[in-house]
Amino acid sequence: MLKPYPLTVGDNVAIVSLSSGVLGEDFAAHELTRGQQRLQELGLTSVTMPNALKGLDYLEAHPEARAADLKTAFTDPQIKGIICAIGGIDTYRLAPYLLDDPEFIAAVQAHPKLFTGFSDTTVDHLMLYRLGLTTYYGPNLLNDLAELGPDLLPYTRQTLTHYFQNPATTAITSSPVWYEERTDFSPAALDTPRRSHPETRGYEVLRGTGRVTGRLLGGCIDSLNSLLTDTRYPDEPKIAQKYDLLPAPETWRDKILFLETSEEQPTPAAYQTMLQNLKHAGILGNVRAIITGKPQNERYYYDYCQALLTTTSDLNTPIMTNFNFGHAYPRTALPYGLSAELDCTAKTLTVTEPFFAGAVTK
Repeated sequence: MLKPYPLTVGDNVAIVSLSSGVLGEDFAAHELTRGQQRLQELGLTSVTMPNALKGLDYLEAHPEARAADLKTAFTDPQIKGIICAIGGIDTYRLAPYLLDDPEFIAAVQAHPKLFTGFSDTTVDHLMLYRLGLTTYYGPNLLNDLAELGPDLLPYTRQTLTHYFQNPATTAITSSPVWYEERTDFSPAALDTPRRSHPETRGYEVLRGTGRVTGRLLGGCIDSLNSLLTDTRYPDEPKIAQKYDLLPAPETWRDKILFLETSEEQPTPAAYQTMLQNLKHAGILGNVRAIITGKPQNERYYYDYCQALLTTTSDLNTPIMTNFNFGHAYPRTALPYGLSAELDCTAKTLTVTEPFFAGAVTK
């Protein structure tokens, strides 16, 4: 895998809206301002790409504009990192404009850059993974940097700080606290803390003992499933197949699969159906282990665990759950394609190589 360099103080980072255009709406202006301020506090300069603030309707109608922004971010030598604004539902529509563009492909491979985001950004990660780039399933602008509370959530701050560091190995530790999703994102909610809860479970082992090694690959299960079957966008599976957006079954053989559920909080029955679809596609039967993120607001936690066990009962796959990635708060970052060790006895996950290129730091 090609690795970007870590961020350094003073770097320019691009803000891209690759799916939803909500960042450009007037009602989100206070969140944009806060996100920019937080980047400045981290020592970074935010550079909003030309189309990123054109709003919901324009960006829905113009996937080529979203793709152009990502290309600009990779081709501009002054940009050192790329931060997604938020997720959405139709990122797959960018594939023809990116994967049929030799200039974009050459830029990604010649100038690897940090790329971070989650949710429907899963599809962007898979496009970049296909090009050989390590990207990071982690914080984005609106959900994390624009946190309306008085400060960044401490665990998320640690994740962002790690983007400036490059240790030889990284322990992905459990947050001592988890937070509920907000219901009010208006300016009136500025500087109000999230409702928080002590983490009483930590990482939970559903099946397995001892150590499993493999390379990390996965994302939001809703997004992965939509690449296989999508009633809202019937052309998505066709485009996914044409551009090989979902890695082939054999690609998953040495992988630790990471999965999490979206803010739509799918019912346990829908979750089990999505798992069955991944199984039928040759993914679940090939991976070495599965790790899952805490569901948003912990809804359906036990039901999801049971669905995982039921769907994989004939596979005997090691499973550990309740990690801090995906749609629950706070958020870590998982690097695509890098080697990791899952210890089901010690209940630990360690990325066993540096996140980034360049010198290793302590």
